[in-house]
Amino acid sequence: MWPFVLVGSVFGLAFLAAIGIGVYTVRAMSDPETSLLVGIRIDGPRVLVRAPVCPADRVGTVEVYDSDSEKLLWRARRPRTPEGERGAVTLWQADDFLTASPRARPRTLPSRLDVSFLYADRDDGAGDVFDLREVRAAHVPADRYWTHDGPRTAAQIDAQLRCGGTEPAGG
Repeated sequence: MWPFVLVGSVFGLAFLAAIGIGVYTVRAMSDPETSLLVGIRIDGPRVLVRAPVCPADRVGTVEVYDSDSEKLLWRARRPRTPEGERGAVTLWQADDFLTASPRARPRTLPSRLDVSFLYADRDDGAGDVFDLREVRAAHVPADRYWTHDGPRTAAQIDAQLRCGGTEPAGG
């Protein structure tokens, strides 16, 4: 009889472990602390954003929404500059893209911008919602971008990714 209790206990523990791993995975996947950080900086009228990009990847599309109304403010496709392809974009700099509309920046920006990057030739990307008052108040150094985890360089933003199967280098 006791072998059945032992086998039942082993299966019970395995079942509980599987549930625990499943709960941990779902929680880790939905935890905003584990999502990729996108950076932003505001220099006078210019709004610059930086998405993490692996060396072999290129940005295909950038979209900007008013986070509160969900209104599309700008969409640009196919960056023409190496910086844009590598994830460093000045929003509403239409000449830096093959197509962009509208070409002009809104006279007044909303308080919260939702910025999304879609990678070329892939079905994924990165994005974030930024409170522009918080970003402006941060006074980020010239070589860094504001992120929800503090100022980061472009290299630190890229380092969050596992490029070519390697571990992130220090996100």
